[in-house]
Amino acid sequence: MANAIQSQTNITVGQELLERALFCTLTTVPCCVFLFINGTMLFTLRSKTVFCETSRYILLFNLLFADTVQLALSQLLYILAVCGIRLMYPLCGVLTMLADLTNEISPLTLVVMSLERYVAVCYPLRHSTLITIRNTEVAIIVVWVFSSLNILTKVFLLLNFPFENLESLQMKYFCARENMLLGRMSDNYDKAFTYFLFVSAGVAVTSSYIGVIIAARSASTDKASSRKARNTLLLHLVQLGLSLSSTIHNPLLIAMSKVLNRIMRIQIFLYVCIIILPRCLSSLIYGIRDQTIRPILIYNLCCQWRHSLSLSVISTKAKICMHTS
Repeated sequence: MANAIQSQTNITVGQELLERALFCTLTTVPCCVFLFINGTMLFTLRSKTVFCETSRYILLFNLLFADTVQLALSQLLYILAVCGIRLMYPLCGVLTMLADLTNEISPLTLVVMSLERYVAVCYPLRHSTLITIRNTEVAIIVVWVFSSLNILTKVFLLLNFPFENLESLQMKYFCARENMLLGRMSDNYDKAFTYFLFVSAGVAVTSSYIGVIIAARSASTDKASSRKARNTLLLHLVQLGLSLSSTIHNPLLIAMSKVLNRIMRIQIFLYVCIIILPRCLSSLIYGIRDQTIRPILIYNLCCQWRHSLSLSVISTKAKICMHTS
């Protein structure tokens, strides 16, 4: 009887390890692919002078950088949660605050990019004087400072929690944004800021979209340019909605786990669609639609792919030579 129980326990443990390995593989593979694409896109946006001296490409670089960091941090936290690794509160706080910082920069950058397209279509003669490199850099600094002030406020609220009353600084649950909201005030502030951020960003992008539609009816407006700007703003609205959906990922899983017994496949599907996919949309959208970026991006992707293949071939040949010798 004891041997049977031990055998059943070993089988259960083996199944759990296999499931965890499967979870990590199914999410890490697409994450690495998208990180590779985003990294190549970031390199592309710094490879030519035209990208470094054009406002919308500078804003795109900022958006891609935030999305790439957010994607890497999200995957790290996901792997830690799947493996059942519980972190210390300070370390988890640093990781979640960095993830929150980049998560807030994305919608704010989308707002600035939408306003830039609005000025380009509705005020084409003043675009070169309003949207300068200096003004773009100032806008990016304001975005980072505003997001950083929010993070500092969260840290201040977190420090008010009586950690000295805890038996240990090790977390009881996996490291997640929701598990770091230790007090009611922190929770209320986080919800209020999230609502304010996405409502304000939604209003700004929608207003820009409506302004471009109205301007497109004017006889003096370039129809092709206004149509392209309208499609770009519509895509920004979709990106904004997907960024908002990422904030409800963990609460949605918690609510579903109370109703369903096994949500493993649903969990992977939601994670890929809500967390991973939105972080690579900018690369896909601009890499395919932008006539200036597309040929250079394809060239860089092909070159890096060939370079990685050549390195693997050289490594294989070296191993064969060492084995034969």
